[in-house]
Amino acid sequence: MDAGSVTCSPATKSQSRDRILQRKSSRENLDRFIPNRSAMDFDYAHYMLTQSRKGKENPIASSPAKEAYRKQLADSLNMNRTRILAFRNKPPTPTDAVPSEWSSVQQAKPVKARRYIPQTSERTLDAPDIQDDYYLNLLDWGSSNVLAIALGNTVYLWDAADGNTSELVTVDDDVGPVTSVKWAPDGRHISVGLNNSEVQLWDSTSNKLSRTLRGCHQSRVGSMDWNNHILTTGGMDGRIVNNDVRIRAHIVETYSGHHQEVCGLKWSASGQQLASGGNDNLLHIWDRSVASVNSPTQWLHRLEDHTAAVKALAWCPFQGNLLASGGGGGDKSIKFWNTHTGACLNSVDTGSQVCALLWNQNERELLSSHGFTQNQLTLWKYPSMVKMAELTGHTSRVLFMAQSPDGCTVATAAGDETLRFWNVFGSPEVAAKATRKAVPEPFANVNRIR
Repeated sequence: MDAGSVTCSPATKSQSRDRILQRKSSRENLDRFIPNRSAMDFDYAHYMLTQSRKGKENPIASSPAKEAYRKQLADSLNMNRTRILAFRNKPPTPTDAVPSEWSSVQQAKPVKARRYIPQTSERTLDAPDIQDDYYLNLLDWGSSNVLAIALGNTVYLWDAADGNTSELVTVDDDVGPVTSVKWAPDGRHISVGLNNSEVQLWDSTSNKLSRTLRGCHQSRVGSMDWNNHILTTGGMDGRIVNNDVRIRAHIVETYSGHHQEVCGLKWSASGQQLASGGNDNLLHIWDRSVASVNSPTQWLHRLEDHTAAVKALAWCPFQGNLLASGGGGGDKSIKFWNTHTGACLNSVDTGSQVCALLWNQNERELLSSHGFTQNQLTLWKYPSMVKMAELTGHTSRVLFMAQSPDGCTVATAAGDETLRFWNVFGSPEVAAKATRKAVPEPFANVNRIR
């Protein structure tokens, strides 16, 4: 093989051919008009650009015979052309930035229909002797789909699956009235807070008293929440106590920060942070990881933005560190907090006392219940806080709200001694059919409490 020769492998030839084809294809798709050099007469072009121009600038007088001869000679030699440049193809037709088939697909995309929100309650039941007290928590809906409500000295249970009504317990006058109820996560056990500072734990399946917690508080227990096996209680004495219901010495931690009645308690979904609201207009965030056994635990954040009692508390289901809180009649606002930093993210003036808050489990929506003057429920779109609906029907302040386990139905109880059920959150698209088959209409056979 000669030193100056080069041998190309089949792969190299193939790559070169692909590059040539790609270059050729790219030239065909260009939007510039590029002359074809092989189709151009450069001698004629030079003549047209020089000699013809000179003839026009310095015309030479000639006889008509010579002029006729010149024109005939130009025609025979094809010298009467007016174009100098030559092009191979016509300019390419412009292409649309978006293919027409894509446009038709986008236009045909269905728009999500707006959910219908009933403006009236689906069912209204009597709730006689319910206490018209802002600081209590007398309604809760357990994970076993049983609703508990305290009316005076009695706790009633309604099984939403079959509509059966039962009486759980009636306490004596020297112990009652009942000031709070809260289902345990198992949906079987329920805690009952009493006016005499005691807390009773009941087994709802056997209607038996499991145990009584004493020594937690010095006055009524108006708020409670569960964190697995830990029952957290808040009292009129301003104390917050963690009770481990598995052991005899049940008081395991205390939180000191409120100096008036604790009327709101809510654990975050992770079980790491506790929010507490009180009649002292304070909202506290507590961190379970720094809880102290031997001394009162220091708060993580002490939030003083509310100007009235803070009872309504709701942790966001889609953002673990987002908390919504509502203020009483002197405040009338809903505030949103980043509980990691303690920053107030937003504050909305609702125009009336905020009694309770619930998040929609399926959409970014928040439901609030209110007192004077309209005694309404308001559904808000989060985070814009645009009002989606206002539901009326109660004639007294809507003090208590509870949400069904599937997140669709909301139960409300008010000082007007009525219990109402609202389909305000609709039905989850995926679980709607299964829910209808498995569970009949809630409270279908219940007409009156008692």
